[in-house]
Amino acid sequence: KEAILNGPNVHPGANYVRKNINGKEMKVRVLDDNRELVVENLEYGDVVMRHLKDGDIVLFNRQPSLHRMSMMAHEVRVLPYKTFRLNLCVCPPYNADFDGDEMNMHVFQTDESRAEAKSLMRVQEHILSPRFGGPIIGAIHDHISGAYLLTRDGFTVPEDDAFQMIRKSHLLNNEYVDKKHLKRKNRDWTGKELFSLLLPDDLNMNYKAEICRKCETCLKEDCQYDAFVVIKDGQLTHGAIDEAAYGSFSGKILDTIVKEYGPSRAKEFLDRSTDLAICGIMKTGITTGTNDEEIPEEAIEVIDAHLDKAEQEVDKLIATYEEGLLQPLPGRSAEETLEMRIVQVLGEARDTAGEIAEGYLTMGKQSQDDSYDYVMAVENHSVVMARTGARASMLNLAQITACVGQQSVRGGRITRGYLARPLPHFRKHELGARAKGFVHSSYKEGLDPVEFFFHAMGGREGLVDTAIRTAQSGYMQRRLVNALEDLNVRSDGLVTDNKGQVIQSVFGEEGIDPAKSDFGHVANLDKLIDEMRIKDN
Repeated sequence: KEAILNGPNVHPGANYVRKNINGKEMKVRVLDDNRELVVENLEYGDVVMRHLKDGDIVLFNRQPSLHRMSMMAHEVRVLPYKTFRLNLCVCPPYNADFDGDEMNMHVFQTDESRAEAKSLMRVQEHILSPRFGGPIIGAIHDHISGAYLLTRDGFTVPEDDAFQMIRKSHLLNNEYVDKKHLKRKNRDWTGKELFSLLLPDDLNMNYKAEICRKCETCLKEDCQYDAFVVIKDGQLTHGAIDEAAYGSFSGKILDTIVKEYGPSRAKEFLDRSTDLAICGIMKTGITTGTNDEEIPEEAIEVIDAHLDKAEQEVDKLIATYEEGLLQPLPGRSAEETLEMRIVQVLGEARDTAGEIAEGYLTMGKQSQDDSYDYVMAVENHSVVMARTGARASMLNLAQITACVGQQSVRGGRITRGYLARPLPHFRKHELGARAKGFVHSSYKEGLDPVEFFFHAMGGREGLVDTAIRTAQSGYMQRRLVNALEDLNVRSDGLVTDNKGQVIQSVFGEEGIDPAKSDFGHVANLDKLIDEMRIKDN
């Protein structure tokens, strides 16, 4: 009655009342003028079609629905304005971003459908992917950068700031946070101590973080990059948190919590940890710009020298080929061998240029070298994003800073054009590096007109290929679905068709649900051994 009296224009109100009159269903529209009359005529059995309110469960979907997690049940939070808003952690399974994506919300109409959705379709029930057995829902972007900045070595906050962050992360009202953690002496908190509040008290594990440099000899707890993560009895003792901890597709801590403590505990951990990461960013600040890709003039000269040397090596290969002295590789013609060698030389040159640039693109403070007057910023947030897995990669930064590299069309150097040359700016039959699509410049330096044209040729192929591949994979999926639609898996794992003929004696030949596996494996023995070793120590 209260909803009807509020009318259709005040929340929480009602739009219609569904009545059953003489066996016929009728809808009475609620208006500002007739709402009192509708309330007076309300009878038992009438259905009030009210507005959504906080806590209602609805089905959310984004097209194309390519897998099970494209449709999940969410709880409503009514907010002003007319756009859908959703938690960022749930974007990966929907493949959703905020550049104009359109999504559909379906409101359950019966108690049975609501109960079914709550038990089977809630987001937390689908953290683990049935495709690869790891978390498909997890932290992204700012959550990962913030967690790293919070938990890296040397980060501390005064006690009053720490409690502000705890409150903003809703940890004080969290039943999983042991209050004994909060009873401590009046001193600064480290980011690792703050993050430890989120972890179960009996959690023991170790792993290599995303920032790991893959050194020849792993120093483990003594890693200079703080890349070896150790959690003992729910305390983060070593290592920084990044994508490898709780990111979508790769989060090891999240994966362990959802498998050992259940989806509700994992949901709580993900909600609170992402809140805490955002608090970390608000405390430290994060900003990025073109200055992040600055390297000293001396480094640019070294990079240019390497690239020039590679181009000269290509010219020597071409001269050897034209003299008929190039030794063909087994099963290849001399021309194919030349192309393969050129691509190899130019690829190595770009990689070397990138490595030189990476030497100056560090996450933290770089000490001043006597050989030149140059000091890196205290923190390079572009590198932080790339190293931690929050966004982009070091290859992207290398292309911005050092060299874009060879552009390819149809898997090779750019060869097609008019009258035996890709562009009229080169001689006919020219085989040199720049004549076939090698971009010597970096994005920061800017491409010259010829390089820009070659770059556009490579980019066009990517766009066309994406469109064609989408259509081909969609049609292939449709054919597979139609071919397999009469198969069913019985409760004992037997797979049969609609005539009862046995297709598989056990589903998948081994009867393992990928969502319950360890990233596709039956068990991770190394992980179990590490857990026991941590407990013993």
